[in-house]
Amino acid sequence: MKKESKQFLEAYLNNASPTGFEAAGQRMWLDYLTPHIDEYISDVYGSVVGVINPSAEYKVVIEAHADEISWFVNYISDDGYIYVIRNGGSDHQIAPSKRVNIHTRNGIVIGVFGWPAIHVRDRSKEKSPDVDMLFIDVGCNTKEEVEKLGVHVGCVITYPDELMVLNDNYYVGRALDNRIGGFMIAETARRIAERKKKLPFGLYIVNAVQEEVGLHGAEMISRRIKPDVAIVTDVCHDTQSPMYEKKKEGDIKAGKGPVLTYGPAVQNNLLNMLFDVADKKKIPYQRQAASRSTGTDTDAFAYSGEGVASALISLPLKYMHTTVEMVHKDDVDNVIELMYEFLVQLKPGHDFRYIK
Repeated sequence: MKKESKQFLEAYLNNASPTGFEAAGQRMWLDYLTPHIDEYISDVYGSVVGVINPSAEYKVVIEAHADEISWFVNYISDDGYIYVIRNGGSDHQIAPSKRVNIHTRNGIVIGVFGWPAIHVRDRSKEKSPDVDMLFIDVGCNTKEEVEKLGVHVGCVITYPDELMVLNDNYYVGRALDNRIGGFMIAETARRIAERKKKLPFGLYIVNAVQEEVGLHGAEMISRRIKPDVAIVTDVCHDTQSPMYEKKKEGDIKAGKGPVLTYGPAVQNNLLNMLFDVADKKKIPYQRQAASRSTGTDTDAFAYSGEGVASALISLPLKYMHTTVEMVHKDDVDNVIELMYEFLVQLKPGHDFRYIK
C-alpha cells in the first residue's frame, strides 16, 4: 500500500463518524478523493459523491456507507451518572469497562462505562448487561457538574479505539463497518486516475450516511443521482470463529476473497458480469445468499425509482459491531481490484434487463 493511502486509511478509520454526525469524516474522505475526480455533490444530510465524467448520460455508482454505531446521552442522574440509548446497532454486552468519548459543542469529554466488581455481584443470579443497566462515569458527583462539562441529553458517544494491524495480515479496529468501504471506493477512484483510464460513462463514488439506522442516506442520494448501475460494498460476517452456525450463516472466511451475494435485490445479469470479471482476472471470491433483503445499501439502490441494476460486494469481517472488527488485508485489495476491473470493462449503455 502506498504511503498516502496508508495515512488516509489510518486517519479515516480513527476519526469518529457516528450516525447523524458524519460530517468531519466526510470532509476527510472528500479531501482525499478530490484529486481523482472532476467534481463532487453533497446533500443536506451529509452524503457525499465524487463524480468522474459528470456530463455522461449513463451513470454508474460505486458505494459504501460512512457512519459508525454509537450511543446517545439519554438521562443524567442527580449523582452524575449518564445513561444511554443506542444510535444504530451498538452492542450492550461489550460496553462495561470501555472508555468513551462524549462529543459536545465544547469538545470531547472522556468517560468510562462503569461496572460493579465481580466480588460484589451475586453470580448465581447474574444476567448479561443490558442497555438499561449501562451507565457512564465522567468523574462528576452531581448532574450540575456533568452539565458544566457541556454534556447534555442528545450528545453522541463513541469509543476511542484506533486502528491496528494484527500479525501483519488483519486490520483491526472499530468502525471498519463500513468506513473500510469508503476507503475501498476511494482507492478504486485513485487507481482509475493513476492508471489513466478514461471511463466512457459517468462514475459516481458515493459515501452515504445513516446506513446503520435504515439505509436512509443511500435512499436519498439514489433518488438524486438516478443511476443505471450500482455496485455497493459493505461488510459481511466471517463465520469461522466460535459461536457461528455455518448451516445458518453460510461458510465465509476472511482472506479467501470478496463475497458476492445472491438475493432478490441483486440483479443477476450484473452479478454474473462480476463473476466473469473475477474469473477472467483471477480474483478470488466467495458466494453468499441473502433471504429477502441484503440488509445493506444495495436494497436502497435496487428499489430506487424505476429500479437500478444493483449488486453487492462484501468484505468478510470478524466481530461485527465491536471495537475489534477484523478484515484481511488481501480481501481489501481484492475488493478494490474487482471494482476496478469491473468498471474498466463496462460498456456505456449496457442493458442489464432480463427481457429486451
